[in-house]
Amino acid sequence: MLLFFVQRQTTTKTEAAMDSASAAPLHVAIFPWFAMGHLTPILHLSNKLAQRGHRISFIVPKRTQTKLQHLNLHPHLITFVPITVPRVDGLPQDAETTSDIPFSLFPLLATALDRTEKDIELLLRELKPQFVFFDFQHWLPNLTRSLGIKSVAYFIVNPLSIAYLGNGPRQSQGRELTEVDFMEPPQGFPDDACIKFQPHELRFLVSTRKLEFGSGVFLYDRLHTSTCLADAIGFKGCREIEGPYAEYLETVYGKPVLLSGPLLPEPPNTTLEEKWVAWLGRFKPGSVIFCAYGSESPLPQNQFQELLLGLELTGFPFLAALKPPNGFVSIEEALPEGFSERVKGRGVACGGWVQQQLILEHPSVGCFITHCGAASVTEALVNKCQLVFLPRLGADHVINARMFSKKLKVGVEVEKGDEDGLFTKESVCKAVKTVMEDGNEVGRKVRENHAKLRNFLLSDSLESTCVDGFCQQLQDLL
Repeated sequence: MLLFFVQRQTTTKTEAAMDSASAAPLHVAIFPWFAMGHLTPILHLSNKLAQRGHRISFIVPKRTQTKLQHLNLHPHLITFVPITVPRVDGLPQDAETTSDIPFSLFPLLATALDRTEKDIELLLRELKPQFVFFDFQHWLPNLTRSLGIKSVAYFIVNPLSIAYLGNGPRQSQGRELTEVDFMEPPQGFPDDACIKFQPHELRFLVSTRKLEFGSGVFLYDRLHTSTCLADAIGFKGCREIEGPYAEYLETVYGKPVLLSGPLLPEPPNTTLEEKWVAWLGRFKPGSVIFCAYGSESPLPQNQFQELLLGLELTGFPFLAALKPPNGFVSIEEALPEGFSERVKGRGVACGGWVQQQLILEHPSVGCFITHCGAASVTEALVNKCQLVFLPRLGADHVINARMFSKKLKVGVEVEKGDEDGLFTKESVCKAVKTVMEDGNEVGRKVRENHAKLRNFLLSDSLESTCVDGFCQQLQDLL
């Protein structure tokens, strides 16, 4: 199947590149949700558009700009446009992104996002872009339409998530969806074999339908309104993998669905910290487990400890980058009793930010345990380390885990309790050993599939073909 992908994409690359190169440069304003997990991948897309001569006005909270500056590879074409996050009662005064606040305050940040509408209108009148890319700002398409600007609802999630869970495909029309509804795909869905939810996941999915996400608007209503009113819908991905879901959404919404390519990470312009170079360099190639559980999703203490005990149980050296559990100030005070002494010399648990992309590229790293955020999965897929999926309880995280473990079979998901959703140290150890140890048939197949997918993603001109096609589709909307 992946060989077919490569053959298919190479037949059209010359034509797409010629069309894209001959077109006039575009001016695109980009206004993402205030979360680093949204800002960063859309800045990666901005780099790829700027590489083709297109001009980007990237709207970003004022102080957050400094966190993104080093990722701007084309400062002569990508301009950060700082805005002030409006005050909302209950939102900390210095909060700008979701990483500054607990999940319970996300709706207040969404309210602040909505209160930028007048400022955004003034900015767009001044900037005069041809397109605005957005995601959660359901009010934006009506604003851009009044200004003669095209809008693209661009989502960093896999189109499979919107295709399976979205209000449009589900056609609920005000009816409350139940757990039974999510046990089956929506009408006309192209493929349901890989999507099976556990009872605790079904309960979560139903609860998120009632999640008020700022200004009295439900989260899924925001997404649905955005997709209904935008001139086009965009996703990270390529036709060869996500194509069936994009085509299904085109049918549901009656408008173009654009795929921008896999957004492979650019080579970093920094080097790995010397302390990690020295530490990783002590171990054999492919022997270290690297676990990074996301910057915004602390585990409960019992799961935090089970994860670390599972890493210990594998017998492999490991580096775990985790946030302290809720209620704890530091990693050290939350560690299992006697843990530090037992793993001394072969295991490290740290609570600070680490250079994930550079660590994944290190030859000593042989396994990556991921919370299944889209950017993290992509970074891992283009490296040689094996994948263990431990999805946090989020719709797109769970769907990413199922797609890559059940459909593409490039990694193994950690087993959890059907009802309580809890994993054990034994289930963590089992998943790691499946992908790391020779002699396991499932592991052998997973390693083989990962190598094929990695080669496909890194194949000559795949991404440039996708981005050129994406640019051509934008030109066609004008």
